[in-house]
Amino acid sequence: MANATNVLASGIEITGSIKFSNDMIIDGKIDGEITSEKGKVTIGENAQIKGDIKAGEVKLYGNVEGTIQSERCELKSSSKIIGDIKTKMFSVEEGASLKGSTEIGG
Repeated sequence: MANATNVLASGIEITGSIKFSNDMIIDGKIDGEITSEKGKVTIGENAQIKGDIKAGEVKLYGNVEGTIQSERCELKSSSKIIGDIKTKMFSVEEGASLKGSTEIGG
């Protein structure tokens, strides 16, 4: 299976670290670190994440308490993040909430 997408649906709760290599959609509750070398993670509108996210690309619709480190980060209008973001490319839609600092580029 090339480029399989992993899905953690709403209603799933995980305490602990998640590591993946392709694409992942998370719409549940995670208390722990989310890590991928080059993969893309989409944090759904129902998601509640308490922990750091490190991935190639992060698309955020839900809630995150923790730092995000990525090549590309998108904050959608429904997203809420409490924590710092370090990314090379960054986009924010009107309505997104960010409490923390951003380091963009380089």
